[in-house]
Amino acid sequence: MNTIERFNKNVMGTYGRFDLVLEHGEKCTAVSEDDKKYIDFGSGIGTNSLGFCDTEWVDAVCTQAKNIQHTSNYYYTKVQADFANKLCGLTGYSKMFFGNSGAEANECAIKLARKYSFDKYGADAERNIIITLQNSFHGRTMATLSATGQDVFHNYFFPFLPGFVNVEANNIEDLKNKLHEYEGKICAVMFEFIQGEGGVIPLEQSFVDAIFDECQKRDILTIGDEVQTGVGRTGKLLASEHYGKKPDITTLAKGLAGGVPIGVCLANERCCDVLTKGTHGSTFGGNPISCAGGNAVLNKVSAPGFLDEVLKKGDYIREKLSEIPEVQDVDGLGLMIGVRLKTKKAADMCKACLDNNLLVLTAKDKLRFLPPLTIRYDEIDKGMEILKNVLK
Repeated sequence: MNTIERFNKNVMGTYGRFDLVLEHGEKCTAVSEDDKKYIDFGSGIGTNSLGFCDTEWVDAVCTQAKNIQHTSNYYYTKVQADFANKLCGLTGYSKMFFGNSGAEANECAIKLARKYSFDKYGADAERNIIITLQNSFHGRTMATLSATGQDVFHNYFFPFLPGFVNVEANNIEDLKNKLHEYEGKICAVMFEFIQGEGGVIPLEQSFVDAIFDECQKRDILTIGDEVQTGVGRTGKLLASEHYGKKPDITTLAKGLAGGVPIGVCLANERCCDVLTKGTHGSTFGGNPISCAGGNAVLNKVSAPGFLDEVLKKGDYIREKLSEIPEVQDVDGLGLMIGVRLKTKKAADMCKACLDNNLLVLTAKDKLRFLPPLTIRYDEIDKGMEILKNVLK
């Protein structure tokens, strides 16, 4: 049996995988088992933020693996302290919780928000509803799936967890109506500044302003899900910076550790001490190897001029896309790009790109690009030339 046959024999078929076995990679180029080279515009769904095997990242991870690869959270490690210090310093948050994924980070945020209201208003108040947005995506655990505002994910697994109410994204009136309808019962509003899995759709400034204004009036926490938009993806360290807002809680994962599992829940002074000893935990949370990878990523993205260059590269890709007749419009910020096509189906074009040695993603009916933040202009040119030929 070949690799794919052996894989399928023993692994559950929960993904629609392409017939491609990736063997190794360097920078923005992935190399298959049969030695074919691919330009990567997906970076593992935004996870390989520094591309494949960035030298400083590899050195940091390998050095840590030789020192200590894991210890339980009964003890401290220096690399964990260094990473938490650096991330809180760069983002301006007070404290954080370590997990292993975006779903874990969002689970933590949900628990934190509900305990905030429980502690302050008491159990009898039943102040536990979290408003989320239609078309959102927050994860695949039962709580984060319940929070997700897409019917396509709401099947098979009934009953879903109660305590989540959906509001139409960018509909201020709907937001105000739901806040009024559930007055006194809402503990948080949770949202993505750009709905990634929902089609790379940015929230409007006026809607974001309304969320923060209305929540402030009611002592409702704001939760920014930046699992996909965070860590420089949009040309700012956090996408919230584009909106001039800072949620009480921000969740990060994907590109934060450059390709090894991590998830964090950041909290401000208002709610950073809500989760106390025994109220939450994660065996692998704050794993030293992940923290070493995270330190390498933060060092790079916080370097002078790095994020400005991400914005420039995003603009460069948009300029190239504007030259392709099949492209109808482009959404997103920085190097988080959604492309709506005029006549061709995104899923078909994703496969066609693969057949022509370009790795891209889809989101709803759009092509989606999440290239490494370190992608070079010659790599962009090479990928865009392939795309242009595919979309003829």
